[in-house]
Amino acid sequence: MYPALARSYKGIFAFKLGTTSFIYPDHYIPNVKMLGPYLDEIELLLFESLPGDALPSKAIIAELSHLAREYGLTYNIHLPTDVSISDEKPEKQQHAVNTVLSVIDKVSPLAPTAYALHIPYNKKSFDNYTVKSWQSRVFKNLEKILAGGIPAESIAVETLDYRFDLLNDILAELNLRVCLDIGHLIAHGYDLNALFNKYFDITSIIHLHGVKNGHDHLALDKLPDKFIEPVLALLKRFTGSVSLEVFSFDDLKPSLKFLEKRLRTAGRKAIAD
Repeated sequence: MYPALARSYKGIFAFKLGTTSFIYPDHYIPNVKMLGPYLDEIELLLFESLPGDALPSKAIIAELSHLAREYGLTYNIHLPTDVSISDEKPEKQQHAVNTVLSVIDKVSPLAPTAYALHIPYNKKSFDNYTVKSWQSRVFKNLEKILAGGIPAESIAVETLDYRFDLLNDILAELNLRVCLDIGHLIAHGYDLNALFNKYFDITSIIHLHGVKNGHDHLALDKLPDKFIEPVLALLKRFTGSVSLEVFSFDDLKPSLKFLEKRLRTAGRKAIAD
């Protein structure tokens, strides 16, 4: 028997509040059954595309769709991270494109609010040739994905460890959205306010988690003090999806309490004491 949340957080903020599908050490369905009554949205983590049975079956997708209706729930999807559309090898790029298209097709019955996509930059050099070559690969492969009929506004490119402005022209030309991972930005020393303000209009989802001593995906109460007010200020302006990107009940519970305490007057209705 898993511990349950003590109260519902549905509809209490201007944004949709969710968390990941790996809060309990179990599969997708048990996690959604435990979390669905309490949250607006679940981030389905589809990190691994291999082996073939790593991704949810049609039967699981059908059950997830049923649970969404039962609980008044939506989903967002974290696309696989074991493939990369920016890989230097053409065959690996194509495999990544095929994988992304296959996953999106598989989960499309769930009508996800967003698909979060990692686009790694694995080079140490940022010389003009290296950057331009990387940008060319990324643009070409994103075009292939969109040619599969995927709405551009459903793809949210996630902020990782490199300068996100490397993607500015690509985002604008292809009309893509942004997944602003606040934990990543803090861990790598980027200016939260500057990036949020710059990409505010095209940010569809925020990944939110604590950071301590360079480690992220911790409970939200682990945020360094100097970042608490800036993060709260961002959240008060945001109306998309916010996913508490933690991976255990022990990290989720204090994260929810943190938001409850700090933002209790900022939502659409007060949380009952």
